[in-house]
Amino acid sequence: MKNYDVIVIGGSYAGMAAALQLVRARRSVLVIDAGKRRNRAASHSHGFLSQDGADPAVIASTARTQLEAYPTLSWVDDHVVKASGSRDAFTVETSEGEAYGARRLLLATGVSDTLPDIEGLAERWGTSVFHCPYCHGYELDQGQIGVIAANPMSIHQAQLLPEWGSVTFLTNGVVELDEPTLQDLSKRGVTVEAARIDRIEGHADVVLTDGRRLGFAGLFTASKNAPSTPIADELGCALAETPMGTQIQTSETKETNIAGVFACGDAARVPHSVSLAVGDGAWAGAQIHRSLVWPNS
Repeated sequence: MKNYDVIVIGGSYAGMAAALQLVRARRSVLVIDAGKRRNRAASHSHGFLSQDGADPAVIASTARTQLEAYPTLSWVDDHVVKASGSRDAFTVETSEGEAYGARRLLLATGVSDTLPDIEGLAERWGTSVFHCPYCHGYELDQGQIGVIAANPMSIHQAQLLPEWGSVTFLTNGVVELDEPTLQDLSKRGVTVEAARIDRIEGHADVVLTDGRRLGFAGLFTASKNAPSTPIADELGCALAETPMGTQIQTSETKETNIAGVFACGDAARVPHSVSLAVGDGAWAGAQIHRSLVWPNS
């Protein structure tokens, strides 16, 4: 079994940003990635300095190419099925039956998105249905925007999105709005639509159960998140509940409650975006390196 200083589980933006800090410190790093970026359905990434409007697949591919130029970087295209052990003596097993050892583990697994159960919504996730206005709001060109309620946090989406267009808040029987909230939404120019949603068609057309069809430039909703694999839970890492779902709990140094296990990116912080994931990963990589240099601190 080959051993490394660090194994990074998940090779998307956060995982690669962490790996970059470590290989630049000449540490041996293995990245294991299953190739399922969360934003793989999106054709453009926005809000990431110097990469605004770039294809996220190209950003990821370029990052991997740059990483692989470092001699201490190894990469395996595989899915991790088990991780065990303790600080300085972890073992990671993959679906291909391989096993690898490491002194530190970094969980950069990303998250799964559980969306409202509405016909036609999941198929448009990342193309005309979004969660982050800072990533996708500008391109809607101040057009008609629909916010589909998923939980009480959707109210905040409806309050924020008038910065990017004319908003209709589709409560869909999910949230009840008290009078102060209704007044606040009215002051922001938000139209409240209480009829239930039957399905979504076309680019972003919402068909209501009463037969009406509302056309939008784009739709926003709040997915419920959870780490995309059970590895953190199986290792005994503490999980935290947030308004957006479940995430891996970490300290300021990005270490979990399990010594030697760190976590970063969407699985370990809110809110979510490419730029925030990269920053979180870079910080995690530096902190993992420090834990190797000063193991008793």
